[in-house]
Amino acid sequence: MEDLPMDMRAFHNEVEGHLLAAAAHDEARASAERFAARLDWLTEAQRHEVERQFAAEHLELARASWRRTVRRGEELRDEYEAVYRGLRTRLLAGLLLGFALVAAVNFVVLVSG
Repeated sequence: MEDLPMDMRAFHNEVEGHLLAAAAHDEARASAERFAARLDWLTEAQRHEVERQFAAEHLELARASWRRTVRRGEELRDEYEAVYRGLRTRLLAGLLLGFALVAAVNFVVLVSG
């Protein structure tokens, strides 16, 4: 997916999001039906209401979980970017120090030779 143009990547992400949402709705509905089926004393209207409320709660829990996952992903990205910047800075400083050392040794060799 890395080699896709940005608009295709965005389209792919959007389609994937819709598929995830559709799967979550299906899962919520199926869970609600399984739960309500065990409550055999409910009327048909009551069963539908229980299923509706159960599915809504199930979806809200899924959304909350996704939000926590996104938030944690952003935190990790920020942490890793900070570590990467630090490593990159240290590497650059090491390279510059190495070049300066090589230049100084060459200068000393040229002056003394």
